[in-house]
Amino acid sequence: MPVPPEVWESVWKGKMSKHGKKYNEAVQLVDRTQTYAPEEAIELAKKTAKANFDETVELHLRMGVDPRNSSQQVRGVALLPYGLGKKVRVLVFAQGEAVKAAESAGADYVGGDEMVKKVEDGWLEFDTAIATPDMMSKVGKLGKILGRRGLMPNPKSGTVVPAEDLPRVIEDSRKGRVEFKLDRTAIIHVPLGKVSFDDEQLMGNLTALVEAVVKAKPSGAKGQYVRTAVLTTTMGPGIKLDLRPTLALTSS
Repeated sequence: MPVPPEVWESVWKGKMSKHGKKYNEAVQLVDRTQTYAPEEAIELAKKTAKANFDETVELHLRMGVDPRNSSQQVRGVALLPYGLGKKVRVLVFAQGEAVKAAESAGADYVGGDEMVKKVEDGWLEFDTAIATPDMMSKVGKLGKILGRRGLMPNPKSGTVVPAEDLPRVIEDSRKGRVEFKLDRTAIIHVPLGKVSFDDEQLMGNLTALVEAVVKAKPSGAKGQYVRTAVLTTTMGPGIKLDLRPTLALTSS
């Protein structure tokens, strides 16, 4: 039996009442029945950012794949041309000559056994972690700590590399290297930058990310690859993106 419109309206009002005044004002700016072109969505996201701090702009993608199927996993890296608007603190797990390579490349923290122990004891003052292959037997035991925070070095995401590749990977991390990965509910959540970015910067980052996700389509994916795309800010409402122009984005 279909739910009467007045019931949906009362449910929506009930949800709104649980939010603050600023959020409710922001919601009024968004037409929940409409999808927006990327340029429109970015402009609207900035208008709905009402918090007293520089909110992060985020992209949320609901994927048409099965996260339980190993042949349908979506994972990759995107290099955002305009960065994320913050200083990225880089930790490198290394030993021997690789320590000098990481330090010369500007890593914030470098170490072997002592750094593994430090993280094991609860230290997490970094934004990205990189490791050399010979350290992974030791770093592996940090999986429960780093994995749940998306910080675990992994060859598939390009964060387990030989010493000679450390300068490139560290530099990429500082520029705006973001990892994306399908979660258990078949959704990808990725930051795009800050509300203080201009529209061109956010469009550039969105383009790079969409292109990376499209290229990461697994061979086992069937049917519609991306089902919905939503742009939002840290404290703002979701803004549905029009999939056709969004998926057509490519960096030229």
